[in-house]
Amino acid sequence: MRVVVLVDCHGLYLSALGAALAAVLTDRHILVARSLACARHNFRPDGKPELALIDMTTPDVSWEILRLLRQQYPKTRLLAMSHNSNRIDALRALEIGLSGFVSKSQSDEEIFGAITDVLSGRIYVPPTVIHLDQAESPSVAPRAPELNANKLTPRQRAILPLIAQGMSNKEIARALKIAVGTTKIHASSLLRILGVRNRTEAAVIARNFILDEKGADSASVELVENGTRWKR
Repeated sequence: MRVVVLVDCHGLYLSALGAALAAVLTDRHILVARSLACARHNFRPDGKPELALIDMTTPDVSWEILRLLRQQYPKTRLLAMSHNSNRIDALRALEIGLSGFVSKSQSDEEIFGAITDVLSGRIYVPPTVIHLDQAESPSVAPRAPELNANKLTPRQRAILPLIAQGMSNKEIARALKIAVGTTKIHASSLLRILGVRNRTEAAVIARNFILDEKGADSASVELVENGTRWKR
C-alpha cells in the first residue's frame, strides 16, 4: 500500500490530521511522526513514502534540510506546512523544489485538496501567493504585464515553465538535456527580462505569463478555487 507521512511536533493537530486523512485517503497508509528524524526511517529511494507533509515549526526541520531531503529522495513528494499563510515561505518552498506549501489557517477542504493535488503530480500553492495584494509595491510583488513571447528565445521559452514549477538549474538541465552552465545563462537572462531579483519572484511572474500568453497550452496550468495547481 502507498504511504503518506505526516511530520508535526504538535501532537493533537498531528493526530487529528492523521485520522482525517486516513478517512479520506482510504487507499493509502498514513504514518505520523513528531520529528523528521523519526519519519526518515520510512523513506526509501524507490519513492516511499509517496508524500511527506512536513510542518516547518518542527524542531529538526528547516528549509535547508528539506532541500537536502528532496535531493536524497527525489521520488517522494514533499509538501511544507506552517501556521502562517506566508507568501515568502510559499515561494521558498517552490524555490527549493518542493511540491508545494499549505497553511494550517486554510480550510479543511483546501488542505485536503492540496494533498490530493500533490499526490496526483501537481504543485500546490495557496491563493495568497498568486492573488497578490495590489497595494504592495512592485519591488515586493513584481509584475511583467508588457512581457511577450517575441522577447524570448526558443530556449528561454522552454525554461520558463520549468522555472514556474520551481525547478533548480540542475533539474532544468537534466529535463532539457543541456549543460548546467547553459541553463544558468538562460535563467539569468530570463530574470533580467522579467525584471525580478530572484527565482522565487520569477516563479510567480512566469506562472502569470504562461497563463496570459496567447496560444499557451491550457493543460499545463490549471486554476482552481482553492489555489493554483501546476502540472509537472
